[in-house]
Amino acid sequence: MATPDLIPPEVRARLKDLRLASRRASTAQGIGQHLSRARGAGMEFAQYRAYEQGDEPRQIDWKLYARSDKFFVRESERDSPLTAWALLDATASMAQADALRPAWSRLQAAKAQAACLFELACRQGDRFGLIAVNGDGLTVVAAGQGNRHRDRCLLALAQVEAKGVWPDETVCRPIWERIRAGELALWLSDGFDETAVQLLERLAAARREVLGVQLLTCEERDFPFRGGHRFVDAEDGHELLTDAPASRAEYLARFGAARRALAARLAAAGIRHVEYVLDQPLDAPLRRLFAQGKARFAEGA
Repeated sequence: MATPDLIPPEVRARLKDLRLASRRASTAQGIGQHLSRARGAGMEFAQYRAYEQGDEPRQIDWKLYARSDKFFVRESERDSPLTAWALLDATASMAQADALRPAWSRLQAAKAQAACLFELACRQGDRFGLIAVNGDGLTVVAAGQGNRHRDRCLLALAQVEAKGVWPDETVCRPIWERIRAGELALWLSDGFDETAVQLLERLAAARREVLGVQLLTCEERDFPFRGGHRFVDAEDGHELLTDAPASRAEYLARFGAARRALAARLAAAGIRHVEYVLDQPLDAPLRRLFAQGKARFAEGA
């Protein structure tokens, strides 16, 4: 099966000045582009400590010994790979698209942004994996590295469909086993599932680095409907018939309040969160979340 290319050429070109990084230092050992708080032999000096039996003589700072007549060992920050996860909401509401662009749904945009995450991690030598969640349960691709692993993740992404509702805690338990303390999880969702938000709060409280991208349609943002309109909830089938022009002001006020409440709740949990509307550049949320060309997060939204 051919590997799907979910990233448009112009977006792929713009990814060159983006770099994944986590505010939580990893303790994993390996070769990557991130500094770990684990101490050992490396490139960046961290601190001195007293010599202990078993330390390598080459780590001793002999100049300091000449001044102090005591053995001290130079410790450095290890270069260690980041582990990044795409945590993809694939419940039924993610199939929603705009009437003017029906082929570009929330799920399609989320898949493409997950592919961008894999591409960035692959270029940096980082580890990355996929967890997609829908009414059928979880689709999991364990964390790994390299081009072949990226292709496995992309093939799995291509097969994910939007269906059902976010499952209960028992079904989601493997997420805890896969995403470990210090690792990064990029949540791609419409943000409408309370169970999912609770999971994110628990992950963040347990020292996972959680980022959120809330995907919205243009129609949700603008409410451009005319005349009588029937709205159907994709997940529970509930229908609402209303006069669209008369309802517009109230809808925009209530929807805006709900978005602000979610943003405040995630911020209180230490979760960086941005919104993405389907008419915006695909890489816009990644640029807002990650510093460009720096090994840290950008300040502000």
